Amino acid sequence: MSEYLVLIPARLAATRLPNKPMAEIAGEPMIVHVWRRAVEAGIGPVAVATDAPEVAEAVIRAGGTAVMTRSDHASGSDRIFEAVEKLDPERRHDVVVNVQGDLPTIDPAAIVASITPLSDPLVDIATLVAVIERDEERTNPNVVKMVGGEVSPDRFRTLYFTRATAPYGDGPLYHHIGLYAYRRKALQRFVALPPSRLELRERLEQLRALEAGMRIDAVLVRDLPLGVDTPEDLDRARAFIASASRYSQKGTELAPPTEE
Repeated sequence: MSEYLVLIPARLAATRLPNKPMAEIAGEPMIVHVWRRAVEAGIGPVAVATDAPEVAEAVIRAGGTAVMTRSDHASGSDRIFEAVEKLDPERRHDVVVNVQGDLPTIDPAAIVASITPLSDPLVDIATLVAVIERDEERTNPNVVKMVGGEVSPDRFRTLYFTRATAPYGDGPLYHHIGLYAYRRKALQRFVALPPSRLELRERLEQLRALEAGMRIDAVLVRDLPLGVDTPEDLDRARAFIASASRYSQKGTELAPPTEE
């Protein structure tokens, strides 16, 4: 049995794009595209954690695994913790990878890369970042920035996450990608902590872990997956996946678009 368990939280109650997991892309619900990409990573079993029967049915119909969770969870982290306790009460899986259900263009290689920092026993949580290429994203509060110190090529020990433009001065800025690999014990500790002051101020859940002294390392990836939060994002995801399908038939790689 693999030590890694990949979980995809999904709920229908998104405010900007209602019923988001069921949004159609290339003839299938978005959640199925995310599930397929997680399976392609090949690091361990994959399941969708949801409170919506229609989401579970769509995943099962595609050949996947779904687990029903409560509808009152405050975050995806709480949802995946309930799911892992249900799916693995024997605690056979030491690492839980949380792949957001709104990343239909996520590169399976990025999912694989997310677990590499956990080879260091001092790391509690691992995540992903990409270099910000567009000037307007440097000041966009919807683009979360990672501030960290490089510990090896393409890997950082994170010091802070912020919606502000940081750090100050010349040099690259790093766009945080909301995919996490948790040690099982770290996830259990994290969901038991109350929301922290900086978490509430920045509206960034991962700050709770940093304020509690937990170590988060980030891996630099080259392609920034498109997060689908708005109808415009959905149109772009549809266009990208349609183009990727055409290019793959010709044996050509097509990189995901950068987020706006």
